[in-house]
Amino acid sequence: MFVLIWSTLFFSVRGSNADKGASAWGRQHCDRKYCVTLSERELTAEAGLCVVIPCSFTTAANFAPKHIVWYKCKSCKKYSDADIIFHSNKNNKKVQSGFKGRVSRLEPDVSQKNCSIIINDLKESDSGFYQLRVTGVLNGKQDGVTFNQRVTVIVKGIEQKPKVMIPTLTEGQQATLTCTAPGLCSGSAPQITWTWRGAGGTESYITGNSTDYKTENLTNVTRRHISTLTFNPSAEQHNTNVTCKIHFTSDVTAEKTSGLNVNYVKEVNITGVTTVRDGESLNLTCNLHSFPPSLIIWSKLGSNEKLHTDTGSANLVITNVTAGDAGQYVCTAKYMNNTLKDKVNVTVIWFSKIQTGSGCVLQSEVLTCVCISEGFPLPTINWPLLKNHTEYSVITTVSNHTVNSTVSVTVKSHGNSTVECVSNNGNGEEREILLIHQNLSEKHEQSSGVRLAYLKVTIAFLTGVLFSAVLCCLATHCYRNKQKTSRSLEMRTHQDDKLVYDSQALQDNLTLNSNSGPKEVEYADINFSLLKSNGAREAARRQESTKTVYAEIKKAVEEREDDAEEEGEMLEAKEDEMVVEMEMKYREPEKELEMGKERVYATVNDVTDEI
Repeated sequence: MFVLIWSTLFFSVRGSNADKGASAWGRQHCDRKYCVTLSERELTAEAGLCVVIPCSFTTAANFAPKHIVWYKCKSCKKYSDADIIFHSNKNNKKVQSGFKGRVSRLEPDVSQKNCSIIINDLKESDSGFYQLRVTGVLNGKQDGVTFNQRVTVIVKGIEQKPKVMIPTLTEGQQATLTCTAPGLCSGSAPQITWTWRGAGGTESYITGNSTDYKTENLTNVTRRHISTLTFNPSAEQHNTNVTCKIHFTSDVTAEKTSGLNVNYVKEVNITGVTTVRDGESLNLTCNLHSFPPSLIIWSKLGSNEKLHTDTGSANLVITNVTAGDAGQYVCTAKYMNNTLKDKVNVTVIWFSKIQTGSGCVLQSEVLTCVCISEGFPLPTINWPLLKNHTEYSVITTVSNHTVNSTVSVTVKSHGNSTVECVSNNGNGEEREILLIHQNLSEKHEQSSGVRLAYLKVTIAFLTGVLFSAVLCCLATHCYRNKQKTSRSLEMRTHQDDKLVYDSQALQDNLTLNSNSGPKEVEYADINFSLLKSNGAREAARRQESTKTVYAEIKKAVEEREDDAEEEGEMLEAKEDEMVVEMEMKYREPEKELEMGKERVYATVNDVTDEI
């Protein structure tokens, strides 16, 4: 038993001094037949704990040891009963009050010649020199021996920490923490407390959990002090600190702070704005609070492509979104052997926009307008034009995100009219003035009417010019013919020409009547066939001139007909009318020619009268 106790304390003391290279044993010092074995080096101990002073002695054969006494002295040149810290005789009252109950020997049997002691609940004031005295009976008389050798003990502040054991902690599963006080001392039992320290550093005592304290007696002089804490870990305790604090006597404390890692997992949480406008940026964050951290994967429903991957938290950013970016996005979290998912629907809002193809058509005073608008949400289309009308019709059709609105309204004049289409889907309004297009057939009819009117004016103008020129020519020509006819008749009357049927007959007649007086010229003697043939030739020349002018007019009309084929029948009727008119006008010179004949006849009569 002694060997076990001694070896335990030896290795305990040796372990506490191992860092300093000190040994608990020394060499033997003898004075005559009395010898003692003590450590030659200093023994360093920590306040609140204990120190073991190993010691052994031998005496003369006729000396019977009874008690051992330990002194603490400053110089130990002199010692007195006031310096006694331990006496094996429990009836001795001279032990210092400050050491009572703190010093005990390792081997109660003095005959074993083991003088080792243990000092518990050390204080820094316990530092000093310690010296041994053995009392007994020598030859039947009380006697004792004090050894000059002494042991130096130095007590410093406590440096050893409690030992805290933390198992794997899982949220919801009960766990037990263990805190073991430093030292294997048989002194006063220390007080052990547990406290939490949150992220802010505030310390608080644990409540609502069970704690247990126990002391394990390893030997008669060695004990182990243990405290346990049993609780249900939670995610709130993850990354917090737990502290085990040991309170020794004389306000000596030692503590150990350990961090807690609690295995836990929360629900997948997606944050961010899921409704964005066309052209803006989509920014979503998927969080999974867990320990250990989870692998986060972003994907889009219907696609196997991984959009973004991260640990613990993953941001999904899409710049300049379009309608194609709308849809359902899935966040997948892989935690240990579990897979968790969450999803969110992303909506892309399109600004209301009026599409190409919107416009108006006017046909027979019916104005039909079409306005096509696209957007999301689906836009509505308004027609400010309808405020001024009571009778109209509106037809609206919807296809996907496109609205087609058709309005029909009767208008008499659209010269100063404008048609406005207003599209609004709650995210913005767009207005557009629609162009009014006239029906192509009506435009062609109006264009033909304008060309026909222009052609009529042109023909009338040219006809007037030509008619005036013809009249002038005819008047001049008639005047010249009149003068020519007069001269011809005069010459035919006075000269020997073929104005009579037979020149010989005329000669004979003149011969027969040469002696007669002047005779009256007979009307039958005038050859009117010559006048008539001459007038016919003149009329033929005039008819030819008329045909030439008519040909020029007809050529101009045919050129106009090429530009207006649809008005051909009207132009032909007009042409016939012009021809009739021209023929009537050209017949007037023939009448004048007949009148000219009468005038010629009168002139002939005048000539014959003179003859």
